[in-house]
Amino acid sequence: MIRRGSPKSAAAQGASSNGAGGGPSFGQAPAEVPAELDRTKIPAHVACVMDGNGRWAAQRGLPRTEGHIAGEEALFNVVNGALEIGVRWLTVYAFSTENWRRPPDEVRFLMNFNETLLSRRRDELHRRGVRIRFAGRPDRRVPRRVQRAMDEATALTEGDRTMTLTLAFNYGGRAEIIDAVRELVADGVAANKVNERAIASRMYFPDMPDPDLVVRTSGEFRISNFLLWELAYSELMFSDLLWPDFRSANLYEAVIEYQRRTRRYGGVS
Repeated sequence: MIRRGSPKSAAAQGASSNGAGGGPSFGQAPAEVPAELDRTKIPAHVACVMDGNGRWAAQRGLPRTEGHIAGEEALFNVVNGALEIGVRWLTVYAFSTENWRRPPDEVRFLMNFNETLLSRRRDELHRRGVRIRFAGRPDRRVPRRVQRAMDEATALTEGDRTMTLTLAFNYGGRAEIIDAVRELVADGVAANKVNERAIASRMYFPDMPDPDLVVRTSGEFRISNFLLWELAYSELMFSDLLWPDFRSANLYEAVIEYQRRTRRYGGVS
């Protein structure tokens, strides 16, 4: 069953005063956690395809870049919500290997935006115990100052463990699998020794658990080359909301639906 998120506007959603542990919240506070959400059955790892920024801006007669700016508020409201209910791993699709095909002005904006986003948010994430990671291929097209900001955010939060926020940046699921296979070849692994464990141990972050729940916004029904290896048994949720309108209340709806499902992993219930 596929549950599509209810089309609540960001302004219509209620909010509590603090995030997890009573710490400061990132902009808009998370919504009140519904009573039907079972805090003993929280997915350990939630992944999000943050789709719809451009369409959100177009609907309002704004430049596409304004959609990305609005998407930042949605992202950190969701981070707040994830912290509130105890999600341990949150992975978001920030910039794909295919996104280089977008107009050059938009790509430049996204590079600069990611740099300033890190400088604005990394200290607060660190205070909340959020470890920041980046999954993706190194690329000479990424400006050095952006790479430096990524490295600094990673180093600052390396010891944090309340939650791990992984930003898939210059990331492609096929590229990750190719890179793992190349490492297998470079390591001289014999063909009869190649198995799931050998490949999984060479993914970008072997310690990262597979996503329990994947949420995609904007009403699209596709994976778009995101975590292809890791989401083999993930529960998929598709929301009609455009990403800038997605909030913690919608995350909670997705988690409640996840809790209603029976995960069989190819077996029987």
